[in-house]
Amino acid sequence: MRYAILSDIHGNLEALRAVLADCQDRTDGVLCLGDTVGYGADPSACVELVAERAQAIVTGNHEFAVLGRLPLAWFNRHARAAAEWTRERLDEDHRAYLGALPLSTALDDATLVHASPGQPDEWEYLVTAEDGFAAFEHFDTRWCFVGHSHMPGVWSLGSSGREYRTGAVSVEVARGRRYIVNVGSVGQPRDRDARAAYGIWDLEAGRVEVRRVDYDIAAARRKIVEAGLPRLLADRLTAGV
Repeated sequence: MRYAILSDIHGNLEALRAVLADCQDRTDGVLCLGDTVGYGADPSACVELVAERAQAIVTGNHEFAVLGRLPLAWFNRHARAAAEWTRERLDEDHRAYLGALPLSTALDDATLVHASPGQPDEWEYLVTAEDGFAAFEHFDTRWCFVGHSHMPGVWSLGSSGREYRTGAVSVEVARGRRYIVNVGSVGQPRDRDARAAYGIWDLEAGRVEVRRVDYDIAAARRKIVEAGLPRLLADRLTAGV
């Protein structure tokens, strides 16, 4: 079994379609780590496409925001404007669907969560080495897949020591070790690589890799601007920040 693991799509339909096309012949299923909405101009279409394709989905802080479960004061002004705009465009069916998503779930010896596995509704970021190593005590599976920071990375813990890497991620499982993997962002990468990012988890091979995919950034930017969303949300797509 091979899963495509998607996170932080953020209403970017062009990036989502490109990733789903890329993983079509490489994987057997799709998992989603939340933040399907927010920032981008196609929240409803992204929710529908993920709901159609994904075998397991968890919620993110942007879902909580548009559902009124997270105060908008938590966000900067650009994210807040996007959340307000998105809230107005989701119908009752979309809201009900997003409202039923769990904060975390487990399958095939992996924990799926948007932010930290410890208190996932506090939306803590796993960014530094210590952030990740402290999180290992909060899940029991061998793997934990996260998003939220939009930055690909891997933390590994075992009797032989601790390892932490960022950037281009490729993980070969080793006996006795456990892993936290951030698969990056489909719709708004922030590691200065503008290409969409997603993970492929090969259960039989015991391997995870983060792939990068080109997509029509110009179209995604144009939609954001035409929708009246903050221009910064369009411009940052080009820079990958």
